[in-house]
Amino acid sequence: MNVFVVNCGSSSLKYQLINSDTEEVIAKGLCERIGIDGRLTHNPVGKETYVSETAMPDHKTAVSLVLDALTDSEHGVINDLSEIGAVGHRVVHGGEKFASSVVITDAVIKAIEECNDLAPLHNPANLIGISACKALMPDVPMVAVFDTAFHQSMPEKAYMYGLPYGYYENYKVRKYGFHGTSHSFVSKRLIELIGKENSESKVIICHLGNGSSITAVKDGKSVDTSMGFTPLDGLIMGTRSGSIDPAVVQYLADKLNVSLDEVINILNKKSGVEGISGVSSDFRDLHSASEAGNKRATIALEMFAYRVAQYIGSYVAAMNGVDAIAFTAGIGENNTAMRRMIIGYLEYLGISLDKEANEKRGEEIMISTKDSKVKVYVIPTNEELAIARETLALI
Repeated sequence: MNVFVVNCGSSSLKYQLINSDTEEVIAKGLCERIGIDGRLTHNPVGKETYVSETAMPDHKTAVSLVLDALTDSEHGVINDLSEIGAVGHRVVHGGEKFASSVVITDAVIKAIEECNDLAPLHNPANLIGISACKALMPDVPMVAVFDTAFHQSMPEKAYMYGLPYGYYENYKVRKYGFHGTSHSFVSKRLIELIGKENSESKVIICHLGNGSSITAVKDGKSVDTSMGFTPLDGLIMGTRSGSIDPAVVQYLADKLNVSLDEVINILNKKSGVEGISGVSSDFRDLHSASEAGNKRATIALEMFAYRVAQYIGSYVAAMNGVDAIAFTAGIGENNTAMRRMIIGYLEYLGISLDKEANEKRGEEIMISTKDSKVKVYVIPTNEELAIARETLALI
């Protein structure tokens, strides 16, 4: 069966068509500038990349153009839409309503809409993608896979904030966590690699990219994670501040004479390693600047490594031990220097780094030595494949 995986943003649409039998990607691509002018980049496996500058006034048009590209006689990969057996949609926020992926029904759509105020930039766009696909493929079963679902197994002591309890009861103010699809995919693979049973495992997943989060996974379930009510919480990231004293928000609003909304925008888009360094949110640029003697770039890198190590240490305490740690996502999979910096803090766990193995990039590999008490791996994440697997399992 072919599964069509859709990740719909406010003005973009990423997609993959995956053969669920072989788990191979048949085609993938991206629609950009939806509602502005429109650009489709379509990559059929084994064929030339196809690029089309085509008007995309809405997401339904974008989905239609993608389906046309998939079935086109020249750059298509299937003969007709009947070869698509299911559609898997990435949905950012399921609140407390969804602890797992679900087949999409009218009731599910209504429940997702009720979570819109928790993710106002993402959920409405995800719903637009669902609506567009349903209009063009009304008889094809569809599944919603939530970024937050994997973390619904967290206990109250981990997800509650120290606020009046009524704020949780009435407004659902709590830690939700994100990157759940990635954390679930990588943790399953890590547990398999170390030869443990789900019910006997304690692992920590470091999803490190422009957006970063760390999750403690005990017995196959998320028991704590670094992102909170929103993805702004937790680690310092590319342009996000991560955790700060909440009083800083009001202080900056007063000092800068700006609104609270403007301060939140600063914390989301002008902070993190970019704001600290004044150089870039791209870690490759930071390393180059640091090597050239830029002190602020060095500080940004050191702060990032330090915070990651802090979270790892706290999650070892939360689980009363750890069997293995995995690095994943853009920085985790490719930034050998950052991995080395982080592991330098973890020698107390009996971790010994295999320096030669650590120089590998973007491939699944154990980067700790064989005699290391805690095993450390690099495991490339594959959220699209995870979505395809969840979709196949449900339909």
